[in-house]
Amino acid sequence: MTIAAGIFRQYDIRGIVDDDLTTEAARAIGQAYAALLTERSVRGAVAVGRDNRPSGNALRDALVDGLTSCGVDVVDIGTVPTPLLYWALHHVGVVGGIQITGSHNPPEYNGFKLCLGTSSLHGHDITHLHDLIQRGQFPQGQGSVRMQSVVDDYVADVVQRIGPLKRPLKVVYDCGNGAGALVAPQLFAALGVQARGLFTESDGTFPNHHPDPTVPENLDDIIAAVQEDGAEMGVAFDGDADRIGLVDDTGEIIWGDRVLILYARDVLARSGKNENIIFDVKCSQALPDAVTKAGGTPLMWKTGHSLIKDKMKEMHAPVAGEMSGHMFFEEGFYGHDDALYGAARLMRIAADSGMTVRQLLADVPSFVTTPEIRVDCADDMKFDLVQRAIAHFRETHDVIDVDGARVLFGDGWGLIRASNTQPILVTRFEALTTARLAEIRGEMEGWLRAQGVHA
Repeated sequence: MTIAAGIFRQYDIRGIVDDDLTTEAARAIGQAYAALLTERSVRGAVAVGRDNRPSGNALRDALVDGLTSCGVDVVDIGTVPTPLLYWALHHVGVVGGIQITGSHNPPEYNGFKLCLGTSSLHGHDITHLHDLIQRGQFPQGQGSVRMQSVVDDYVADVVQRIGPLKRPLKVVYDCGNGAGALVAPQLFAALGVQARGLFTESDGTFPNHHPDPTVPENLDDIIAAVQEDGAEMGVAFDGDADRIGLVDDTGEIIWGDRVLILYARDVLARSGKNENIIFDVKCSQALPDAVTKAGGTPLMWKTGHSLIKDKMKEMHAPVAGEMSGHMFFEEGFYGHDDALYGAARLMRIAADSGMTVRQLLADVPSFVTTPEIRVDCADDMKFDLVQRAIAHFRETHDVIDVDGARVLFGDGWGLIRASNTQPILVTRFEALTTARLAEIRGEMEGWLRAQGVHA
């Protein structure tokens, strides 16, 4: 069977529907997952969920057909945000799970996030599924399908863990018409928050704005609503609600590295212990400085939800996060990324402290920082280019190469890394002053242009 190898990526399977991601591919992925279970002597039912993209139903039917044709029983949890699939792994009696989701990609994309036990498959395990498809030797049998709704139980669990808020909060939340719209209104009502929801109609074509809170213009609506309502904060979700965006009471965007400071300070203050806080290479120097000051140990790691989750378990870290808005909670939760739970936890932090987000972060220095800059670069070039960047800049600078080239300039840094999910390079720059930022950025982007990549 010929299935495009390019859709099997570092953290998940992702492609353009009816192009490289077809229903035939979805059925084969179900069969390969069943073969993987057999290979590892794992027996039991598998949870299947999907986000609200229009292509999800056909992909679900094909995936489930592939699983059941190999004798695997399926627990279908319906159309839900990705974190509810992760939550279901702990609650519905399954040995693994698959979420059909295009995450924050454009509407024509879709894909699969796969879990075995309660851990995400990534790296070799993902490419091995393609190998199993090519081999074409699948188990035989006839599995069953049962439906199970999880939204009410999930909401009850989160509310019980967060507890009654100590003071009233006025917030705005933006679902961006994504799958979070199916849960957020119920969750925030159950928390007793005075909340106004934007774009809470579930529509996987995303008619109002694209649900990616790392892109500033996608936050224009929530910024305006926070200012109009006099709200204390605004939270925004990506398409499958595993990434969070945050704006403060003035409408200023609080990027993921500063959001993680809020979670880290909270957990370190309550535990009173020196614990590891894990963050990815795109984060500001303000984050490790704040973690150290709060009594924790900052640990820089590779970008990617699967990679961060693995490192989190290895290091027994209570919380972890990425610049992209993936926030992970081991302390008080299940160790996965969940923007809905993350929003509720932010509200508890604000309520307990009696302060706004802006006040809580007032002592954190604001370096001059670019957002993530995405630069087109072919998949067959990007990783080699990063290796050449490491070698080039290491001649004159210290370079952290845990994930890409994070070049240290003493009074700032610059990053060039290859995306594991798209044909792009991701760059980011930070310095003490605007002028110095321009110099660092100019030097590194100048090198990229000399390699034929135009930033």
